[in-house]
Amino acid sequence: MKFNTIANHGGKHDDSGMRAVNYPIYLSATFAQPDSDTQGEYGYSRGNNPTRASAEQLAAALEGAQFAIAAGSGMAATSIVFELLQSGDRVLINTNVYGGTWRFVSNLFDSRGINYEIVNDFNTYDFANAPKDTRMVFIETPSNPLLEITDIARVAEEAHKINALVVVDNTFMTSYLQKPLSLGADIVVYSATKFYSGHSDVLAGLVLTNDAARNERMRFINNTLGGVLSPIDAFLLQRGIKTLGIRMEREQENAQKIAEYLNAHPAVTKVYYPGLPDHKNREIQERQAEGAGAVLSFLFNEETYDLKTFVGALTLFPFAVSLGGTVSLICRPSTMTHESYSPELQKEIGIVPNLLRISAGIEDAEDLIGDLDQALRKAKK
Repeated sequence: MKFNTIANHGGKHDDSGMRAVNYPIYLSATFAQPDSDTQGEYGYSRGNNPTRASAEQLAAALEGAQFAIAAGSGMAATSIVFELLQSGDRVLINTNVYGGTWRFVSNLFDSRGINYEIVNDFNTYDFANAPKDTRMVFIETPSNPLLEITDIARVAEEAHKINALVVVDNTFMTSYLQKPLSLGADIVVYSATKFYSGHSDVLAGLVLTNDAARNERMRFINNTLGGVLSPIDAFLLQRGIKTLGIRMEREQENAQKIAEYLNAHPAVTKVYYPGLPDHKNREIQERQAEGAGAVLSFLFNEETYDLKTFVGALTLFPFAVSLGGTVSLICRPSTMTHESYSPELQKEIGIVPNLLRISAGIEDAEDLIGDLDQALRKAKK
């Protein structure tokens, strides 16, 4: 079956004979066992819950993965993966990743005896000379917020030569546009809060793998730490997934049009979007993904336009963190999503104060561009 069919027909179906079209919400903290000698499929909902299991089954089917774990947020999902590390291990990570991921790495690794190294460009990185203690490579592609592209297949091939796990945060692409496991990655993580849920009303995370032993370990970690996805949120996540494919198509189409508009406007000095012809690694993106996604960033020309006036004049773009919802959003990464980066590191990697990030929604592109245009006219100095 193809993606949209799986999105609407995947997941669990056995609901005790009631034949509900939507798998029900099981709001029970505990489940009675068959007898004193038999352990049922469900016991305590922290360990397993039917509604959460349905969401996991659906996510795995969309990814083409054997196993999926649903967590309470994207950071809960990333935390599960980082808990696989032991004292003395090292993680290689690309320069710009989600601010919450960086907050974990830069604040919690040291106390756990875990080392890390920032890699400027994994596409040219010499894994043969990587530190001997390297055990994991963690990448976002496209990266947040500079939309840098990493060749997943190349990284997987080289990292496996040094026995390092390859983890890909695929939040920007979703399984609709990119499937890292098929390219050689070991684990895929998502902030399912974003495109998967799709309506800015749920916090959720996903971890997917094809390795049974690794899945059992991560499921144990999730159960032990307790950052599981609630039954209600699991239900809402599945509801969002039903329209994931058609939403991504519309949002990506809008992002392309917005990127082209901004790229030609004097108020913008640079647009970061892999759908533009001048993107540095567009060829890699076209080879490993089915599109450029629905997120773009751009540098605002503060010499001739006022940034504060521009943001304040927008009517269709709430100035807010997050992305992937039906409503378009705009944010300033340096003070919002990536405030956990030090000013020095922000400057070094290009997260400058005049960098803005847009998540395109499903509105009509003409209206979105019209809103940007009127706000830019008001912002002209």
